[in-house]
Amino acid sequence: MIRGRSNALIEVAILVAGGVVFFVGQRFGGRPVATAFANARWLRSIERDLHIDVELAMNSWLAGHPWLIVVAVCVYRLYYVVLVGVLVFVFVRHREVFVSVRRVMVAMALLVLPVYWAVPMAPPRFAVPGTVDIVAEHDIFGRSAAGPGDLGQMHMTAMPSMHVGWALWCGFAVWMALRAAHPRAALLAWLFPVGMMLVVFTTGNHYVLDVVGSVLLLLAAVGVAAGWSALRARRSAAARV
Repeated sequence: MIRGRSNALIEVAILVAGGVVFFVGQRFGGRPVATAFANARWLRSIERDLHIDVELAMNSWLAGHPWLIVVAVCVYRLYYVVLVGVLVFVFVRHREVFVSVRRVMVAMALLVLPVYWAVPMAPPRFAVPGTVDIVAEHDIFGRSAAGPGDLGQMHMTAMPSMHVGWALWCGFAVWMALRAAHPRAALLAWLFPVGMMLVVFTTGNHYVLDVVGSVLLLLAAVGVAAGWSALRARRSAAARV
């Protein structure tokens, strides 16, 4: 019992430390604002060339469907409830994969920071004329819409989308937990990140290429976590010799 509590405290400490590093590090991302807008124009030009600049059209579509706005805003604002729920679910019910998925989560938090620092990015709600800041205008927490004059630093970290990134992690964690015993149910876990992708596009918060960046981030984090696990296994084996 004591050992179980100790392990739980260690896991919580690791996750809290990773979370603090992520949120503090994110505060230093997105600078300067002028560069973030220039990067947004550059990204949009690439999307136009690829014919995937769909953000404004999707945002306009959602703005015309008030009954869906509440759903989209709730998903955008309350996704962390799912994130915490998945963490607890995997830790309590599928401890055999918890360390692996926790390492992926921490790796994502650390890998994304250099991108935020190197490539500040203004989101569509600020950089694309005509985009409605749907979350700000219909915020369930009662916030008011922000304008270019009072942009916070965290508004300039659109690349990659961590709303989608953490949703992808949730899908990955549940898939890892269920794929052996319940393979069909495991596949359903990926519906959450797909839904989040639609939400960030329609609410004017991210570009298509932001989401591509989120997918690449997850893949990179999985690779880093696998490499770390292999290194620890080799060290343990060498120590036993």
